[in-house]
Parts: sequence; C-alpha cells; structure tokens
Amino acid sequence: MGAAGRPSGEGRQTIARHAVVKERHPLLRLLAMCAVALGVVAVSATGVAAYSVASAATAVTNAAVALGEDDVIPPSLGAIEGGVNLLLVGTDSCEGQDLELFPRCAHDDGGERNDVTMLVHISDEPRRVTVVSFPRDMLVPIPSCPDGSGGNYSAMSQQMINVSYMYGGLPCTVLTVEELTGVDIQFAASIRWTGVINMSDAIGGVDVCVAGDISDSHTGLNLTAGNHTLVGAEALQFLRIRHGIGDGSDLGRISNQQQFMSSMVRKLQSESVLANPGVLLNLANTAVNQVTQDQLVLSQSLTNPTLMVQIAMAVKDVEYEDIVFVQYPTVYASGTGASRVFPVTDAAAVLFTALAENKPLTLTGEASQGYGVEVTGEAEKPSATPSASASADGATATPEPTDSASGSSDDSDAADASADDRVDLPSSIAGTTAAQVTCTVPEG
Repeated sequence: MGAAGRPSGEGRQTIARHAVVKERHPLLRLLAMCAVALGVVAVSATGVAAYSVASAATAVTNAAVALGEDDVIPPSLGAIEGGVNLLLVGTDSCEGQDLELFPRCAHDDGGERNDVTMLVHISDEPRRVTVVSFPRDMLVPIPSCPDGSGGNYSAMSQQMINVSYMYGGLPCTVLTVEELTGVDIQFAASIRWTGVINMSDAIGGVDVCVAGDISDSHTGLNLTAGNHTLVGAEALQFLRIRHGIGDGSDLGRISNQQQFMSSMVRKLQSESVLANPGVLLNLANTAVNQVTQDQLVLSQSLTNPTLMVQIAMAVKDVEYEDIVFVQYPTVYASGTGASRVFPVTDAAAVLFTALAENKPLTLTGEASQGYGVEVTGEAEKPSATPSASASADGATATPEPTDSASGSSDDSDAADASADDRVDLPSSIAGTTAAQVTCTVPEG
C-alpha cells in the first residue's frame, strides 16, 4: 500500500510478512460459510432475534463476485442435494491490515496472491468431505481470465498457482483450479489476514499439537512442545509458519494447516460448538462483518442464506474417517529454484476420478509431503447428545433394541460393498483424515 508504518506498540505482538513468501489460511473460509449457515439454523431453532438474515444477506450479496450463472436455491433448510465443490482461498493482501501486526505492509507491492488454495468437495449421499490443498509454488497454466473491465488477461503457459488471484481475482483462481483438475466449482470465497484472526477469535480457539519446540522469526511464532489452544494472531501465525517445521517448505506448511483444520472440524462437530447457539450466532455475525470490512469475498452463488444452511446441513454429521485432507501431488522442479514444484497429474487423476464417482478413499502415502506433521493417535468421536432420548421429566429413555445381534446383515453387506468400492490413492498423495490426530514436527 505504500503507507508509512507506525511503530509497534509496547508489548504488542507483531507478525512478520515475508517479502516474497506470503501465505494465508482458508478453511476458516468454509468455517465462515458454515458459520453463517449454522447461525441461521440456531436463530430459527432458538428464537434469538439479534441476527437479521435479511440485512446479512444484503451485506454479503453487495460484496460478492460473479463466477457464472447462479442456480435458484429452493426455500428449504434441509441438506443441499447433490455434490458441492467449494474453493477456499487465503490471500496476502495488506489492504485493511493492522500495520502494528504486519509492519512489512508499510512497504507492500500492492499485489494480492492466493497463497492458500483449497478445494472442498462434499459428495452426494453417502456424504463425504475431501479437502485438496494446492501448493502455492506449484507451476501450472493460468487460463485467460476476465480483467474486470470487459476484457481478458492473456493466458500463461506456466506460472506459480498463487499469481492467479493477482491477475484476475477470485474468478481467475477458480478458472485455474478448474482447468487443472477438471472439476466444476460452483462456490468460492477468499479471506485476508485480519479476517482469519477475527474468525479464530469467534471460534474460541483451536487445539494444536507440537512435537517439539518451534521458533520462527519470520512469523514471530514461538511454541513449546505439547498441546496449545491457539486464538487470534497466534492462530494465524501457526497457519502461516513454514520456517522451523518439517523441511521448511510450503508442503510442510500445508500439513500444518491440515492439522489445524482437522482439529477445528472436530471442535465444530462437538457439542461445545454445534450445540451452542450463542457461539454459532457469534460465528455468523463475525463472518458477515468480515465481508463488510473487505476481509472476506464470496462468490455470488454463496450469498444465499438458505444455501449456506443447506451446505452446513450436508457436512455437519460426516464421520471423521470420511473427512479427508490431501495435498495435490507434486514433484520438485529441478532448475527452477528449491521451492518450485510440478503437478503430478496422473496421480491426481486417480483422486479426482474417485471423487467424481463418490467412492471412499484410502490413504497410502505419508501424512505430509514436507514432513510437517506426524500421526500420534486417533480422535475420539463426540458422544451422542443425551437430550435426544430424554423423557419429559429429565430421565433418559432406554434405547430401543437394535438388530445388531440377528438383523445386521444389511449393515454388514453395506460395509462390505463400501470396502469393495474403496479407492487406494497413489502413495505420492500425502494426507490425513479427521480421525487422525497429528503433531507438528520441528525442522531438523
């Protein structure tokens, strides 16, 4: 932006901004979307009047961008029908950022890149969620993109994927990922640094694990070995860190982000969030505020409150084992600089074919392509809500007997069919599921 910087306040934590290595987080995007949706559900269920769906929808719609023709959404609060492809982008814009937290923004070049790019695929029944992270340094073709003035930017044969946003904003990043994957993306959103901080505060913190002490002067993050609950600026630092963890690459950072998101998903599915209307309402209001403060951009297709509810309803009960986080497979590009990678399209084709056919996935590769995390255990599933079977006087009703002893053949047949359907992903595709607890590995 070129504005003069202000001196950091005493005791105020600052977050360094890399000159070229910029980054950002996005599944807080899905969170933002689902937060609005779940907030609407909470309001309907509890009669809370503090959140106005109409005014929120107007604020979000006025700031939205067009990806193409938008389908009419039926007035239903049930789960959305069919599959969903949602692109979540974290950008490195200094616009609207606090110079005390981001002092390097005082010398910003004005560009805005998509340093975090994730495709969230929600399948049709049976519901599964797959999140594909695209390394920001991956060299890919950039298609001809609208320039916002009725014309088009020229296509480019090979650029890092994170320049797509700089050339044509969110629609260009959507077109780039569609061309690379062959996936039709219906919904998209992008978020900036301050938006991530505010959404993290609204969640109430996310638990992460660190296998050893980490210290990074680039982001200012210092964590001791063990478990930590991260909020606000510290959560953003954790999402941005790559120096000091794994092999120091963007590939390691992706795994770190996936640990954060996996933990966040488990928290959102627990009673502490989904059963708390006050938390949901706070999330919804915070998400809307990020739009009005230019920290969050939504595609026009994602501004319908009913649609947000439908998407949230589709993902809220997915089993941990069926929430999969993977990295788009890559290979280091010799002669292009240590951080540049090429896409491995044949391995990726196995993944996207399985998603198109709605088949369950089996991970055969490492947890991280950049040695950023290690699997340390299995997550405990949230317990069933007791009130679901409670009687009027507060006593818990006795569950109805099941056919597990004698009539379980249908269930076992379905399980066998699902097992036969499973697709073993190539070992070059790294990733984890939400059922796996991971810890960040310090560099070296």
